[in-house]
Amino acid sequence: MPAPKGNKNAKGNKGGGRPSQYKREFCKIAFRLALLGHTDVEMASSFGVTEKTFREWRAKNVEFFNVLKEGKENADGKVAETLYRRALGFTRVTYKLDENGKRIKHEEHLPPDTTAAIFWLKNRRRADWKDKHDVDFGVNSDIEITVTGKKARDTKGE
Repeated sequence: MPAPKGNKNAKGNKGGGRPSQYKREFCKIAFRLALLGHTDVEMASSFGVTEKTFREWRAKNVEFFNVLKEGKENADGKVAETLYRRALGFTRVTYKLDENGKRIKHEEHLPPDTTAAIFWLKNRRRADWKDKHDVDFGVNSDIEITVTGKKARDTKGE
């Protein structure tokens, strides 16, 4: 059913309804939020819309979809790189100021992190590093047990 005549919200919108709240400027904001690791639900909340509306924006606006994808891939890549470095161990260089204001180079070696290494391998080499291994002992499970209601007589001492 078309919108009633005189409905200001229906002007310029196919099928009537409220105009979209989406603005092209949202692309920049969405990219930054994706880089910070925000989920779609969190981003929708930041824009003051429902998750459904956010998904509609993503589906209807190619530019919006692409900046979200790029931001999420960049963020995931940085985390993967950091996890990889942590799994192997690395040397961190920092600079401190002494009491005279002179910069002093300080190197700190962080040893490999076992948890990071296991996490990396479980995700990259699932078949080799999974926790659950299926083992077949070759036991036939078709065993039939028959129980009788008769009590066996003790024949000892007779």
